[in-house]
Amino acid sequence: MFFFDEGFTFRNFLVDVFTIFVFVFWFWLVITVALDLFRRHDISGWGKAIWVIAWVVFPLIAVLAYLIFQGRGMADRNVQRAEEAREELRRVVGFSAADEIEKLDRLKKAGSISDAEFTRLRARLVQ
Repeated sequence: MFFFDEGFTFRNFLVDVFTIFVFVFWFWLVITVALDLFRRHDISGWGKAIWVIAWVVFPLIAVLAYLIFQGRGMADRNVQRAEEAREELRRVVGFSAADEIEKLDRLKKAGSISDAEFTRLRARLVQ
């Protein structure tokens, strides 16, 4: 039951599309896990080497194990890196909470935002 003996059919097309999707998804997953592992500072070089050896020997099991055991940490580290990048951008651009509050006040006076929106956005800026 080889699909290739049939020539070009819709079923072969769907199998090809699914295969390419799985292939791209696998590489995205491996790259995401590798980036997370090598950006970590709480694991020693030996620990990283053991994970890499596991990826080479048992790729699917090792990647899934890393996601299972380190998934919550990956999410926390991504949020932390995003916050650091946001703060760095604010520092470089010259972001000032006072300037933003002044802009919000002007929007409130112009009637573009309500009092509730002003209070919510101001509270978010002050944090």
